[in-house]
Amino acid sequence: MSLFDTRVPAVLLRTDRNPFHHGTLGAVRSLGRAGVDVHVVADCAQSPVRASRYVSALHTPPPPGASPADIAVVLRRVAARIARPAVLIPMDDACAVAVGRLRAELAPAYLLPDLPGALPERVADKAELAGVCASLDVPHPETLVPDGPAEAARAAWRLGLPVVAKWSRPWLVPPGGGLRSTVLVRSAREAGELYRRAEEAGSRLLLQAFLPPGPDRDWFFHGYADRSGAVRAGGPGRKTRARPRGAGLTAVGRWTPNPQVQALAERITGELGYRGILDLDFRRCGTTGRYHLLDFNPRPGAQFRLFTDTAGLDVVRALHLDLTHRTLPDGAPQPGRAFVVENYAPLSALRPAPGGRELAWHAPDDRAPGRALWTLWGRHVTARLLDRLRRKDGRPRTGAPARARVVRQATSPSPDRSDRPDDDRAGSR
Repeated sequence: MSLFDTRVPAVLLRTDRNPFHHGTLGAVRSLGRAGVDVHVVADCAQSPVRASRYVSALHTPPPPGASPADIAVVLRRVAARIARPAVLIPMDDACAVAVGRLRAELAPAYLLPDLPGALPERVADKAELAGVCASLDVPHPETLVPDGPAEAARAAWRLGLPVVAKWSRPWLVPPGGGLRSTVLVRSAREAGELYRRAEEAGSRLLLQAFLPPGPDRDWFFHGYADRSGAVRAGGPGRKTRARPRGAGLTAVGRWTPNPQVQALAERITGELGYRGILDLDFRRCGTTGRYHLLDFNPRPGAQFRLFTDTAGLDVVRALHLDLTHRTLPDGAPQPGRAFVVENYAPLSALRPAPGGRELAWHAPDDRAPGRALWTLWGRHVTARLLDRLRRKDGRPRTGAPARARVVRQATSPSPDRSDRPDDDRAGSR
């Protein structure tokens, strides 16, 4: 008999147009292997995800920047097609925030954690998170929110250059406009110029003291806070390779015991009364040794499959089991296990992994996404190179300000189709 109530399907929701969001494929495979029907409400037209044998159906998503009301319309349409209650899993911050606001409206068509509707928005907002950390006495880089270009320049000097500049609600940053959610600025002038684009970005600019990266400094914690508030099915991990290097997305992560990170994550979750899946990013200060909370993502992290225990439990499976009132199995952690994103770290995918390893795209029981990846990724990289050549290698015009270095790369848009994936069409464009 299955541990899962396979009568209850899962709906994965994402408005982010990144075609290479491997976390979506991880969730499809995790629940699909358990016998759960998985419906994907995301742009998968140019994504390897659409080729997975575990996708039950694809649905046209709301456009990027859609309002909660627009997202509700799409979710009601999907619910009518499924015609039975489903577990809803937001896969990006914009959707997590919208679903938090819509919780009462979406019930009973969707099963959701019992979470205060404003809490996902509060922790996902980078400026609000600074206040949350202060109220909980959790280490966080010193953060200033300027109210004008001149004050942004002064704040940069006060914090000490270089400084990290973030838009407080990165999910509102429009794609294709050259703005990035997070950048490292090296002059007060750059900080002031960036502030002038606040209206375009759609949210406040905040400046943050820069904690330099280094060996053993970048950590993350994934978990699921169940109905009782207990944190299950996750653990602390260490980022061993990132893209871009030194910051940004996890290209290679390793499950690494860290009692300090574990205790800090559980304290934050407990004091907030948080319920559901969470993904926290920490950086250890090289001077004080303290772990600073950089991000609180109220949804699965892209590398959540790293934390799969000996019972096969991960955060997505824990959510489905808990919301359908099934018992979560007691598995043992698997420290040393690695997770590799092949298109970001191809050599790491080939090296021996004595502690065990999971690849983001390639899987013996679901080969089509891995085959589709390299065709689609090659086209993506070629398009990026051609774009750079058109912009003369990205060099600024004479007299133009220097570009800020990107710390975390934003995703790129692509069109969508709502038809069911077909394995021999998966690599087509």
